[in-house]
Amino acid sequence: MNGFINLYKPSGISSAHVINKIKRGLKGVSIGHMGTLDPLASGVLPVAVGKSTRMFDYLLDKTKVYCAKVEFGYETDTLDLEGKVVKTSSVIPTMEEVKEKSKEIVGDIYQLPPVYSAKCVNGKRSYELARKGKAVELQPKKVSVLSIDVLAKTEGKEEYEIKIACKGGTYIRAIARDLGYACGSFATMTSLIRVSSGVFGIENSVTAEDFLEADDKRKFIIPPDMTVDFPKIFLNEIQTERLFNGLKDDFDFSDGTYRVYSPDGFYGIGVVVDRKLKVKAYLRNDRTV
Repeated sequence: MNGFINLYKPSGISSAHVINKIKRGLKGVSIGHMGTLDPLASGVLPVAVGKSTRMFDYLLDKTKVYCAKVEFGYETDTLDLEGKVVKTSSVIPTMEEVKEKSKEIVGDIYQLPPVYSAKCVNGKRSYELARKGKAVELQPKKVSVLSIDVLAKTEGKEEYEIKIACKGGTYIRAIARDLGYACGSFATMTSLIRVSSGVFGIENSVTAEDFLEADDKRKFIIPPDMTVDFPKIFLNEIQTERLFNGLKDDFDFSDGTYRVYSPDGFYGIGVVVDRKLKVKAYLRNDRTV
């Protein structure tokens, strides 16, 4: 079995818990996932099956879309509802102010990761040090926030629903924190849904339970070549065997990254440099399902 599962992770459990269910149900098959979701969060969790784990490097820069709720007036140490309140403010911005200030966080920005995160500090996870009460100093990281849309205000609460499109590595909890600062207040993320991650959308996702209970699990497997949009190169049998044996032929293609196909189907992800093709993510001899 080879391909991707568009898995849905519910709120209240860890990503590892969901992935372990898949591993137990597909014994003997390599499983990997990308873009871990916090226990509080729900939504799309792409899972690679078989040799498709080799394609992760080509999916990291895909756009991710989230729907979050941000409540103003306080900040927790974890920047979400799992932490304890450490800062409060009586300043509550209007929707117009939130919309206007959110513009300051859009673009290529330097974002300070949350202290309670998986960032490494001297070989230790930041959250491990924070839980022990140790001081943690993280450095701002450049991230790309494509858009922030303020959708609605929760009735009876100082909470706003916002939709965020961003690239990988962006912390939505940190966006909530920074939006609070921009509005002259404090803010905390109260809920989070990952709506999409690249080609993986929540409307087509499947729970671990439904996947494992299906008589034909193949209907939930997305072919690996369908998860990227690189142009295609089609090889004949002779070219395929020469490539497999490490021989370099000239190809009339511009430098760049391609989906490579042999007569048997998807071969892998290749890169052309100076007319020479080299396969970077090799999936030969694996069926797509």
